Amino acid sequence: MHDITLVTCKKYFQPRRVNDYILNIQKEENLIRDALQNNGLRVDVAYWDDVNYDWSKTKIALIRTTWDYYQHISKFISWIDKASEQTTLVNSKKLLKWNLDKSYLFDLEKSGVRIIPTVIVKKNNFKTLIEITNEKQWDEIIIKPAISAAAYHTYRLKKEEFKNFENKFSDLVKNHDMLIQPFFASILNQGEASLMLVNGHFTHSILKKAKAGDFRVQDDFGGMVYEYEASKNEINLAEKVFSSCDEIPLYGRVDIMWDDVGLPTVSELEIIEPEIWMRNYPKYAEYLADAINKTL
Repeated sequence: MHDITLVTCKKYFQPRRVNDYILNIQKEENLIRDALQNNGLRVDVAYWDDVNYDWSKTKIALIRTTWDYYQHISKFISWIDKASEQTTLVNSKKLLKWNLDKSYLFDLEKSGVRIIPTVIVKKNNFKTLIEITNEKQWDEIIIKPAISAAAYHTYRLKKEEFKNFENKFSDLVKNHDMLIQPFFASILNQGEASLMLVNGHFTHSILKKAKAGDFRVQDDFGGMVYEYEASKNEINLAEKVFSSCDEIPLYGRVDIMWDDVGLPTVSELEIIEPEIWMRNYPKYAEYLADAINKTL
């Protein structure tokens, strides 16, 4: 019997080839494993869709690097349902399923959280980009699926490109609920801040910036990570996001961008399998391990 299993995906479970990206994953896995073991806990590692793994043999399944989930969404939801009957998921089943779809942004907005203005076009609802952008008076937009990660099917479009993109947008809506948001120009110079939390309390932050000529801050597209000291307003916003959830996530991340007057605005809440940059702030592993130990 294990106290906790760190949940990953098959690609990162005992990889045959190791690059810098996987080295970062392994470094963070070692940090949290060591912190948990220093608390006297028995730790295992497994990938979420391993049909031979017995989840009833672990007390907690800490979902960490299941970064292929959005490509197998039905299967992943089924795994959440089944695993939650055998063990305690962190974060909880309720939070995971809520956070899977970016329409959670509307729930945060109802709680008074400032979010990026968002329109959702449901699957097979063929409202055009021209209609939406004319109504909102948006001249430059970002579109992406409501269930996605790593900038999957994410596009930046200027007004003169809307018409030519309509066929592509129509194809996307056949398969996905799609989000349309105004493009925040601050992403090009200020970047996007990520604030990490444990049990609703801020721990540390980093800043992500896209490479020259791009708007995507993910390292998959050449984005870089920098040290960042979050302001009090940004910390308050991130903590408000966590307190606005139906239950406070044990751990996770809030991404923040800045609007055209410089106000911090929530772009995403990551509580499924958040990248949390423990390698930049190893103390986070100790905070998380302590929180898990108290849960046990």
